[in-house]
Amino acid sequence: MEKHSKRYRSAVQVADLAKDYPLTEAVDILAKFPKAKFDETIELSLRLGVDPTAGDQMVRGTTPLPNGSGKKVRVLVFTENAKAAIDAGADHAGLQDIMAKINEGWLDFDVAIATTDAMKTVRTIARVLGPKGLMPNPKSGTVTDDVAAGIKAVKAGRVEFKMDKTCNIGVGIGKRSFTPAQILENAHAVLEAVGKAKPASFKGHYISSVALSSSQSPAVRIASAEYGKY
Repeated sequence: MEKHSKRYRSAVQVADLAKDYPLTEAVDILAKFPKAKFDETIELSLRLGVDPTAGDQMVRGTTPLPNGSGKKVRVLVFTENAKAAIDAGADHAGLQDIMAKINEGWLDFDVAIATTDAMKTVRTIARVLGPKGLMPNPKSGTVTDDVAAGIKAVKAGRVEFKMDKTCNIGVGIGKRSFTPAQILENAHAVLEAVGKAKPASFKGHYISSVALSSSQSPAVRIASAEYGKY
């Protein structure tokens, strides 16, 4: 708590955290905040104005990050042709054997991809993968028969976003070691992708607020001019 409070006190000397800033300025402010001893993840947080109880107003999707996420992504592929998936860059691949490991508690991967045929079998462990956010889904591009392209997209920095029950979305858009230009470009890509995911049935103020932060920094609020068009 003491470390956090020291870091917070240092941050408020850099900027007024009650103010809203243009995205370019927010990225520069974040760069001036005290750094942790590890390469922190930078996150863009969005609050939406949709109705979370309306089934047709769920917001989710994927977007490639122009500069990647800076994170090493461990990919598991559910497929009968494990060798082809491994040759294409998967960290783990298989079907019944992998599912047996998962049922025993093994979850050493970040993203799961499944071929169309394999999904019929994978659905039997949805209760394990679903709550962890690891269930392959056609909408997020993780159910595909072009396994090589799927692996490449995920490893290159394609990120998934999904609204939670309180209408919030958090997306990792890079690392503190990224240049301001890289962070800015990735942030714009996420804002545009979330904007395009606006439910057709929704009428009203879609994106309510946006903030930028790193793993151990306070959030910098983003001016509505950056996202008001969505």
